[in-house]
Amino acid sequence: MKVCIIGNGLTSLTLAKVLVNQNIIVELFFKKRFKKFSKNRTLSISKSNLDFFNKNILDIKNLGWKINRIEIYSENLNNESLLNFENKNKQLFYMIKNNQIYDLLKSNLIKNKNFKFKKVKKYENLMRKNYDLIFNCETDNFFTRKFFFKKINKDYKSFAHTTIIEHKKIRNNDKAVQVFTKEGPLAFLPISEKETSVVYSIRGKKNINIDNLIKKFNKDYLINKIQKPSTFSLKLSNLRTYHYKNILAFGDILHKIHPLAGQGFNMTIRDIRELLILIKYKIDNGLELDISICSNFEKKTKHKNFLFVSGIDFIYEYFNLESKSNNKIMSRTVKFFGNNKFLNNKFIQYANEGIIF
Repeated sequence: MKVCIIGNGLTSLTLAKVLVNQNIIVELFFKKRFKKFSKNRTLSISKSNLDFFNKNILDIKNLGWKINRIEIYSENLNNESLLNFENKNKQLFYMIKNNQIYDLLKSNLIKNKNFKFKKVKKYENLMRKNYDLIFNCETDNFFTRKFFFKKINKDYKSFAHTTIIEHKKIRNNDKAVQVFTKEGPLAFLPISEKETSVVYSIRGKKNINIDNLIKKFNKDYLINKIQKPSTFSLKLSNLRTYHYKNILAFGDILHKIHPLAGQGFNMTIRDIRELLILIKYKIDNGLELDISICSNFEKKTKHKNFLFVSGIDFIYEYFNLESKSNNKIMSRTVKFFGNNKFLNNKFIQYANEGIIF
């Protein structure tokens, strides 16, 4: 069995590692040089997804920093606490630096006899080769423009500013904080005893000095240094058709969401879980990998992904509307329902496992 993966991003390498672990020959093609992730870019991985990653992909538990508590505030309520999430004796999620997980995957794949990196000038020629499946993990290339251009798109007209603050040592730096400010959502996400990742999504402002804004809402850290931030635009998208023949779109090309809940890479891992079930069924029954994997994957994941993306978008727009209207009733409603133990546990399950039905 032989498959092709297009792209050399984090999703591509993660998918490649899953497949070579099943003794599938993987050829990964790329046109641009390997990415050099900014050292201040981080990602969150839920507890269930990290367990899956460690068991089925690669053991990364030593890279992760445990988050045991989440507190959510609203500037409209004078930074009063709205929600508190805590799962006794269990981690809610883990924070990992993008460059660390990327470099570990890359170095591991290079050593695998079933894997090859290949640089090409044109992707079009790959269709003529005899691959069982082709996975397109790039958002802008020949395959995307020709087969995967029908999407539900939304431009938030916002920019995410990501950085890392270096601060005095905090022994139990395990609390994530989300503040819905009047400028947009701001998250403090610990990554060590002395460092905390910050993601501030600000409406309509690309060139801005976020240092003073971070200091304004910081309650827990004695800051020594704020690293130079990275900035990227924020958009939502949902792909309408997941595959063309044996070519399956994967990763950000399938779905992009607002980073306020830290669920982007988690959605991709959940997709990989579903894909692995389909692939293992074929292998265990002595069957070839074929187009049915693509169609069955779409049937199993498309509706869940749409609902999940829509749910995160609803949360963003809910607090966005509150900010514009300066109405405190909406935040107080969230606080009321958040105090319900049953609903609180459901929120934790939703963030950890996604939509289950």
